Amino acid sequence: MAGLTLIRNLQQIRCGRRSKFSVREMKMSSLLTAGLRGALYSTGTRSLSSGTLHIKEPLNFWCGGRVNIKDVRAKSEPVYEPATGRVLCQLQACGATEVDAAVRSASAAFTVWRKLAGMERARVMLEAARLIEKRREEIAEIEVVNNGKSITEARLDVDSARLCIEYFAGQATVLSGQHVQLAGGSFAYTRREPLGVCVGIGAWNYPIQIAAWKSAPAIACGNSMVFKPSPVTPATAVLLAEIYSQAGAPEGLFNVVQGGQETGSLLCHHPDVAKISFTGSVPTGKKIMEMASRGVRPVTLELGGKSPVIIFEDTDLENAVRGALMANFLSQGQVCSNGTRVFVQSSIVPHFLKEVVRRTKAILIGDPLLEDTRMGALVSKPHLERVLGYVNQAKKEGARVLCGGEPFIPTDPKLKDGYYMTPCVLDGCTDDMTCVKEEIFGPVMSVLSFDTEDEVLRRANDSSLGLAAGVFTKDIKRAHRVIENLQAGSCFINNYNITPVEVPFGGYKASGIGRENGQVTIEFYSQLKTVVVEMGDVDSLF
Repeated sequence: MAGLTLIRNLQQIRCGRRSKFSVREMKMSSLLTAGLRGALYSTGTRSLSSGTLHIKEPLNFWCGGRVNIKDVRAKSEPVYEPATGRVLCQLQACGATEVDAAVRSASAAFTVWRKLAGMERARVMLEAARLIEKRREEIAEIEVVNNGKSITEARLDVDSARLCIEYFAGQATVLSGQHVQLAGGSFAYTRREPLGVCVGIGAWNYPIQIAAWKSAPAIACGNSMVFKPSPVTPATAVLLAEIYSQAGAPEGLFNVVQGGQETGSLLCHHPDVAKISFTGSVPTGKKIMEMASRGVRPVTLELGGKSPVIIFEDTDLENAVRGALMANFLSQGQVCSNGTRVFVQSSIVPHFLKEVVRRTKAILIGDPLLEDTRMGALVSKPHLERVLGYVNQAKKEGARVLCGGEPFIPTDPKLKDGYYMTPCVLDGCTDDMTCVKEEIFGPVMSVLSFDTEDEVLRRANDSSLGLAAGVFTKDIKRAHRVIENLQAGSCFINNYNITPVEVPFGGYKASGIGRENGQVTIEFYSQLKTVVVEMGDVDSLF
């Protein structure tokens, strides 16, 4: 992520309070935190079921409306529904003409939007947030159909998108510079100004959330945006574009262009683009950084991770088990910040494994639009095969599969061609194994044992990536000491994968550049102008 939002401020969501459950409900939600239970039982009216949606409307959007590309004979490609394996729609990929039209639309909107006061921009953003809340269930359902994650998680993603827009609406009202008094009555001041047309390039694991995480700070600062979703999950970004338009944004403020690598390259090379923000793989991030460097354009890169979770023997084991499950199996394990290297102190390894395996086997896999489902389908057939290949490679290298790691066929006949697998726990892992070194991006937990704090710190930091890290212990001094020495940008103590929109998210090392969310993100979507005002005469040497 891209990162996942298990929203710590679920207290702001109407059903986030803990309540009493029946025996059946307790069993069904045994793997969930209190906050997630709130989202679980905050259900809306179901209008879709797996295998029924066919998207026929255009998914490209600029100049204030959906755009149907006329000549798509060589540009159309199928988009699949992960739950069923059937074709959901045909994607119209944008070429140079379409990309230029979208950028010109964004440029026109920028000239209007940049001149509005922060309060005026905030009004539009707050109205957009209200519309998202109103359409929460609709957006979540389409996200599920296009991505394969459970409806419970999709609702949280929509909530995160709304909260992000609300947060940056507030930031828009307080953008300011600095006054500096100089000698002789002269002074200087700074102005925080927008960049121009920003490009956002999203990943397939959190489509609507990433679209909001990139667009909200950009437009709060007075920029416009052209957003390219992943060609695997193109369906919900256009809904956000419509919502911004309905909220009163000028035509072209948020545009959507569909396509793959070629479309992304056209955006990155366009001379009128001022900034690029990308979420995705490290290799692609490096290519985008190279393309942006030719125009000396700033970039924000949120890339991959192979993050450690360190569990000390004095921990609350129940809490640590829950944390490890949340660090590995949300969104079918397709989360960039996941803590897939689970380091457990040797003395508690047997107890930890016993409980983790028991709970992993109890995860309900199936139709992602059903309320009981805890794990839906992986995003595509090639990706499913890739993840299963990592499990097979782990077995060849000596890891022990304690559970899962196999293809799964739900009992519902319409799901037989979906992209499902059983969540996997690997034991006997060593630091040199492929499953420990490489990002799998699937529901595969690698468990490693350790003895001392110094040892586990050295091993946890032995990675070119540094997106996230977690520590579970009752010793608060040790917790802070370990966190200080972990080389990761987003860290957690006695929890994992909690990313409130109020705090920055991003990584160290090859996991990226810049941050998303939090007040600091304003700096990545604006530029600073310094103005020196002379109140006397010029003191010249000539």
